[in-house]
Amino acid sequence: MRWQRARRSDNVVDARGRGLRTAGGLGLGGVVIIIALSLLTGQDPLVMLDQFGGTSQVTSEAGAPPADDREAEFVRAILGDTEDTWHALFTEAGETYRDPTLVLFRGSVQSACGLASAAAGPFYCPADQQVYLDLSFFAEMATRFAAAGDFAQAYVIAHEVGHHVQTLLGVTQQVQLARQRGERLEGAGGLLVRQELQADCLAGVWAHHAQQRHQWLEAGDQEAALQAASAIGDDRLQQASRGTVVPDAFTHGTSAQRERWFRTGFETGDTATCHTFAAANL
Repeated sequence: MRWQRARRSDNVVDARGRGLRTAGGLGLGGVVIIIALSLLTGQDPLVMLDQFGGTSQVTSEAGAPPADDREAEFVRAILGDTEDTWHALFTEAGETYRDPTLVLFRGSVQSACGLASAAAGPFYCPADQQVYLDLSFFAEMATRFAAAGDFAQAYVIAHEVGHHVQTLLGVTQQVQLARQRGERLEGAGGLLVRQELQADCLAGVWAHHAQQRHQWLEAGDQEAALQAASAIGDDRLQQASRGTVVPDAFTHGTSAQRERWFRTGFETGDTATCHTFAAANL
């Protein structure tokens, strides 16, 4: 993937390496003490670190990533291109697109949606309209999910940006209202699955327009992105962790569904085809 052709975003914040000294002033010695206490008490060390101000937080100390950081430069390029795509599509629809901020962190991070560790993977927080990414996830994609390559990584970023698009369009708020009404969101065909599959489709819409602009995909790139979408399907992850598949616990959709909806967006480039909430057959 010739990602160097894309414009770099200025909306990437580097909060890596700030987990050992944040606004709470907890240094390395304090971190060691807290971890030791967590082992003695059986409490989650991330929660205890958060209570004492020892996790990464996006404060005034965070800034732009260094210019010689290739991974961060890649993230800036992909985010910049999603900005260009969604600004254009929103303008065509008579709407205004507001850029999200992407926060690079290491280990754990405090967002407006709460404390999260790198084990949870990349995520979007609608409360602060920011995407959070620990770059170690890309290595995990290659080793654990056999999904390597720049375009596979670009799909991950574009999927989280897809959640931002849903927030701007009011989709996220509707799902949250359903939760407040006590509706069950999990399960095959549930609202969470439909929300995630729509984000996959929106990632495909971005990929379609980006390819039209840059002609940057090389042999195997599309297959790598589809492999990434397939590798993190609920059925495959449950089979690997539980040894069985439990559709009632689905939150993201099956491998086949995730691949199908990304392909739909990629082939059409039309957000109208991302009708997952109305689809009878996902």
